[in-house]
Amino acid sequence: MKLLYLNGADIEGGAARAATRLLQGVHAQGGDARLYVQRKYGDDPLVDGPRSRLGKVFGRVRPTIEQLICGINPGKINGPFCAAFLPDRLPAQIAAMAPDIVHLHWVARMMRLETLCRFTMPIVWTMHDSWAFTGGCYLPGDCTRYRESCGSCPALGSEQENDLSRRIWMRKQKAWHHLNLTIIAPSHWMAACARTSSLFRNSRIEVIPNGLDVKRFKPLDQHSARDILSLPQNRKLILFGAKGGMSDRNKGFHLLVEALQALAADIKSRDSMELLIFGSTEPASPPNLGFKTHYLGWQNDDTKLAALYTAADVFVLPSLHESLGYTAMEAMACGTPCVAFNQGGVPDLIDHQQNGYLANPYQPADLAHGIVWVLEDKVRWNKLADCARNKIIESFALEKIAERHMTLYRGILRHE
Repeated sequence: MKLLYLNGADIEGGAARAATRLLQGVHAQGGDARLYVQRKYGDDPLVDGPRSRLGKVFGRVRPTIEQLICGINPGKINGPFCAAFLPDRLPAQIAAMAPDIVHLHWVARMMRLETLCRFTMPIVWTMHDSWAFTGGCYLPGDCTRYRESCGSCPALGSEQENDLSRRIWMRKQKAWHHLNLTIIAPSHWMAACARTSSLFRNSRIEVIPNGLDVKRFKPLDQHSARDILSLPQNRKLILFGAKGGMSDRNKGFHLLVEALQALAADIKSRDSMELLIFGSTEPASPPNLGFKTHYLGWQNDDTKLAALYTAADVFVLPSLHESLGYTAMEAMACGTPCVAFNQGGVPDLIDHQQNGYLANPYQPADLAHGIVWVLEDKVRWNKLADCARNKIIESFALEKIAERHMTLYRGILRHE
């Protein structure tokens, strides 16, 4: 069985991490698998990407070119949006690799959507966001027009039925109607959304979460971790992290700011806590968060990330919508309790007041309450930490997730 994974990049973003980790997990089990990406940044020999200078450059500018051609103005769009309009050379490239199964991850910006109907082998598609079943947006929020045929798209600020989102939806309906397709949703919430969509309501949809190497992400000695990272030993450390998390509204940083300011109103909390932020560098004019803040920049190294999670006393995930929440999974694997809003796929990870805290959606006051609840009792914290680690080992360990994928692949091929 020969497997080919497709993703936009190899180490950039949550979908990239999920794809490369699954690749490594399947390969460790003897699977013949490779990953093809549009933008290769790492040096994994199992990952392929464009080899020519022109191909590499086009892979980086393709999204911008497409936006210009389609008249998509990011400044006027409520969240990311992709038309998947530009042609590609993937059918010929994939045919040369001759895989038995093609497994898509985040591919919206690396191929024309009509390309999928030119694949001759079964397709598996892990949905890391909602783009596959919408008219172009990644995060529909409260909009459910994908259950019909999109149009009048809130992401585009459109009131026209036959807008760009409707035209993209119609292209998908026409091109994907007869695909040999199996959908993987990383959470029960994402599966429920896909099952109600007009495009995938008749498709096979399986729930298989993203996996994590629990031997790499594991608890370390907190004192040593703080020494390595030059962090204070005598403070409770609150951790927040996401790629571009301070500027991406979906990551909920604006709600975390409100929660932190509420905490800082309490002098005792203000004097005993500090904030850690990774994924963003310190802005020229840093916001007043109420606490001393350490900006740690983007983190690609898993070993350093594990030390960072261990150094923290609590990880906060204030996102508005998450298909699962990879950063929370990583933190929990390192024995760090998490506080997050009860939304999206997060409840698949966090069991309220058992291994973390699920705050009422989008209420900063309850987010602040959850942070205090986790930190105020050391005996409770130890129990939360142990339960968090155990939850990831039992349900999300990479070797278990890789085996579930291998079982799915074998089943698909048996019925070919």
